[in-house]
This record gives sequence, C-alpha cells and structure tokens, in this order.
Amino acid sequence: MNATVSQPEIRNQLLLRLIESRSVTDELFRIVRADALYDRPIPERHRIIFYIGHLEAFDWNLIAGHALGLGAAHKELDRLFAFGIDPVNGGLPQDSPSDWPRLSEINAYNLRLREGLDDIFARPSQPSASPWQYPEEVILNIAIEHRLMHAETLAYMLHQLTPDRKIVPRGYRTVDFHRPMPPIASRMIEIPAGVATLGIPRGGDLFGWDNEFEEHTVAVPDFAIGAHKVTNGEFLRFVREGGYDDRQLWSAADWSWIKEQKIAHPRLWFKRQEQWFYRAMFEELPLPLDWPVYVSHAEAAAYARFAGMALPTEAQFHRAAYGTEQGTEHAYPWGDAPPDAGLGNFDFERWDPVAVGSYPDGRSAFGLEDALGNGWEWTSSPFAPHPGFEPFPFYRGYSADFFDGKHFVVKGASPRTAASMLRRSFRNWFQPHYPFVYASFRCVEC
Repeated sequence: MNATVSQPEIRNQLLLRLIESRSVTDELFRIVRADALYDRPIPERHRIIFYIGHLEAFDWNLIAGHALGLGAAHKELDRLFAFGIDPVNGGLPQDSPSDWPRLSEINAYNLRLREGLDDIFARPSQPSASPWQYPEEVILNIAIEHRLMHAETLAYMLHQLTPDRKIVPRGYRTVDFHRPMPPIASRMIEIPAGVATLGIPRGGDLFGWDNEFEEHTVAVPDFAIGAHKVTNGEFLRFVREGGYDDRQLWSAADWSWIKEQKIAHPRLWFKRQEQWFYRAMFEELPLPLDWPVYVSHAEAAAYARFAGMALPTEAQFHRAAYGTEQGTEHAYPWGDAPPDAGLGNFDFERWDPVAVGSYPDGRSAFGLEDALGNGWEWTSSPFAPHPGFEPFPFYRGYSADFFDGKHFVVKGASPRTAASMLRRSFRNWFQPHYPFVYASFRCVEC
C-alpha cells in the first residue's frame, strides 16, 4: 500500500465519526455498575474491564504504532489490551479479577492515549507532517468500525448481566410490548435462478475489511426462502415438540454441546410457572411470539432440519436480499437510498427486537422482510476468503485467523449494528456454539 492522505473534507468527516463512536462506547460502559466492571458475563470473552482498555489501546496501536510508526505508549498495557479472544474447542480464559489493573490506572492510560491521538489528528494532513505508512482514510475507517463492532459486542455481553449489575440509561424507552401476539404464519418466497454479487472491487472508493474483497459473482439456482426470520412463536413449537431431545436433528458436535451444557431453549428465554418469558436488555417480558428468535448456529440448523429445510448459503441470502427480477442488484434490500430509521431496526435505535415485518419500506425486491436489522442471520456458509483475498498488512489476523472451518458467516444486522456496517459486502462470523450474539435465521427449502 502506498502512503497517502485523505482529502480534508473526508478526513474531517472521519474524525467526527470517530468522536461520535467514542461517545457510543463511553455511554455503554456507564451502564455497568462499578462493582460489576470485573465481571465476565460471557465465559468465552474477557472480563468487562478488558474492553475499557482495549478500545483505546487498539486505536493507539493501529494509528500511532502501525500507521505512523511512533512506538508504544505503555508497552505492558499496549500488549495487555491489544486483542480480544475467541477460544475454540472448549478452551476458556482462567484469569481472575486481581490479574487486571485497577480502573483508575486504566482510565489514566485511556486519557493519555486519547489525548495523544487527538494531538496527532490536530496536525495538518500533509505527508511531511503526518507520514502515514498506510492510507489514512482506511486506518480511520478501521478505528471507527472496530469501535462500533465492540459497541454491539458489549451490548450482547451486558445483556447477560443481571438487572442489579446494570444502570438503565437516561432516556431509555420501555419496550413497546403489551401481550404475546399469535404466531406469524410461515410464508415462503420463490427466488428465480440468477447471479449474486459478493464482495467489493479492490481499488475503488468504498471502504471494506479485508474479507470483503474481491468482488465476484456466484450463480444461484432457484430456491425458496422464508419471507421473515423465524420467530419466537415458531421456535416455541420446536421446543414443545422435543426438538432439543431429538438426536436426529443435530450434528454429533452440536448434540454433544447442548447435552454437555444442558441447553434446552434459547439463551434469552426462561420459564416461570409453566409460562415462557424473555430477558430484554433492561426488562423481563412475556415471550414476544412475533419477535425473531436469537439462537446459536447449532440451534438454527436443528430447527431447519425439524422444518424439513436448511439454512441459506451466503450467496442465497445475497440473491434474495439484494437481487431483482430484472437481474440487477441493489446496494440495500430496499434499493439504493442510504439507511434511515424507517427502513429497519438497526443503528442503535433500540436495545431489543421488534415484531418481524415491522418495516415494510425495507423489504427487498423479492419481498424479504428485515433483511437488514432486527437480528443477524446465520448462513450455512463457513467463513472463508473470497477469491483474491489479501490480508491487511497492518492487521493480518483480522480475518485470516478465522478461516478455520469453525466459524459461519452471518449476514444482515442487529438492532445494535451501526449504519456504516449495513453495506452489502459486510460479513460477520461466529462459532456455531455461540448463543450470545443477536443472531436469528430464516430457512430455505432443500
């Protein structure tokens, strides 16, 4: 990559977005009560305290370290907070709260890093003053989106905290929910054979992470797909009819997982006096039957088999969400207009899902509901490189470390996904036995 600088107006827009993303994560940490900051709400993830240091350390390591070659701010803490974890094969972190620095030390470290970066950004954007080793525009986009990704990770992490460990934020609106609605009838959409365009072209003006390149087309035979995501009401039938006890519906690894972990229902459900309830972010509700169900890939795949169907491939999702009868493709399911609050449940507008089909203006040309927002969607496609993949030289492991056949692509977006990541090429990925992410699914006919 050749050294370059952004146009002043683009640079200023990116710096404003970075400031805005900081405010998003700062507000999230304020939700956690002081005595809960060293909790580990999700066994496979670091304690909350790690993320308080990680976001600033990542920005410093990326911008000051890799892009500008300025060296470490604090060698020990720069390393400690450099990277998160995603353990496979059951390996879980074994640290204790006492292994982490005091909050006051981390806050002082964060302040030093943030002020140091702001000083760098205040300099004129000239090669002689700011010798960026990588394109400044790319580096700033990475810093922004990395932080916003963690805003979502932190949301589903903090979702696992009990109410007494959280502070309801000012301005929080109680969930607009009064009583369970009847289950929504399943409806399949016929998608004609056609082409799906995945990825984005290298060398253009669009930002993308390394796994989003290179653009290529995939021929997709005709298929039928659910018009909406599978709802809690539909999944309740799977639970009541013994889906978690039917060995034939699960792969060997998935069966071992649910039995070893004693999993018998979705993570956010719980039962009280024979009635099902739902743990929303700050409330407990009677199970909202018309909300999309959030489950692991293993549970989604088992339900699909129960229904005599399968999970869609990444290409099938693209074809149904972005394709048209005319053979053209849209930038977004609804067309080419940029996202706004009337088109889907995304960009931090809500903490929880809403009823499927609540955004008719956001439908795809083929009639797919909620293709963006209201919950990520599991696919059957293992996370793998697109043809022509090249890792970022300054972040080589971002994608490549997870091309291991043990992670699956998820598409779409959740209520806590930032608008910048609603682009068609964006890919997310998780392990199949990870039940915490805001991910639902829809089925395709085999």
